[in-house]
Amino acid sequence: MSVRAEDYASEVENAWCPGCGNFAILKAIKKTLVELRLPPQRVVICTGIGQAPKLPHYLTVNTFNGLHGREVAAATGIKLAAPDLTVVIHAGDGGAYGEGGNHLLHAMRRNIDMTLVVHDNKYYGLTKGQASPTTEQGTPASLQQEGVSSAPLNPLALAISQDCGMVAQVTSANVDHMAGIFAEAISHSGFSLVNALQPCVTWDKVHTFAYYREHCYELDEGYDPGDARRAFELVTAESDRIPLGIVYKSTRPAFAKPAAPGIDRPMRELAVEPGKIDMLLERFR
Repeated sequence: MSVRAEDYASEVENAWCPGCGNFAILKAIKKTLVELRLPPQRVVICTGIGQAPKLPHYLTVNTFNGLHGREVAAATGIKLAAPDLTVVIHAGDGGAYGEGGNHLLHAMRRNIDMTLVVHDNKYYGLTKGQASPTTEQGTPASLQQEGVSSAPLNPLALAISQDCGMVAQVTSANVDHMAGIFAEAISHSGFSLVNALQPCVTWDKVHTFAYYREHCYELDEGYDPGDARRAFELVTAESDRIPLGIVYKSTRPAFAKPAAPGIDRPMRELAVEPGKIDMLLERFR
């Protein structure tokens, strides 16, 4: 099937700040979906609340906007009810690693076949610059004016420790590399976490595009993403060098349990039986 970039085009006015790293992620995900020949009607993008979750507004695609940090939970329900659809989740570091941390853990544990792209800009951007779970210790923020007291969460180490299906990292300073990793993540059978280092031009004056170009490096072909111990050591090493690429890939099978007993096809294909609903309602009268 032929899929063009125009198929994903949207006329919605963009509300991101000029220069925001989200623009590159949007460009990369659109490029990925076209290269994978995935028509918009076969893709669902789930989001919550925030700057990153605005992304599907700027695409013509099936979209589910839910509560802040609950996008993984909603995506789980959609994937179980319609396993033939490609489900991609976009969330900020606050929603994914803060409010949604519990949902993330269990999605990784179950290894549900969907992809989570976290726009990691180290701040709660939409709500005016509060520290997020990935803000570096000691960094001043709008509410933490004397500096963040807690050490930052290491999402890559957390994912590897849970034998997550695929764990990767990209930076929005490199669209082509991002698109390639997104394609690998979406094609992988199981839960894929892609941590996208995304400069916030409003609240973060340190982690700029230039910073990521200077400090990031791509893992070479000799790196083995199947070695969990080496992957864990890589992402926990004390270094100012930031690895990009597929950090870890598990071989365990994706979650395959049907949404309900005896259901062997997407639930939308099942016949609607209003009489059963009447029977249920009768029980509550």
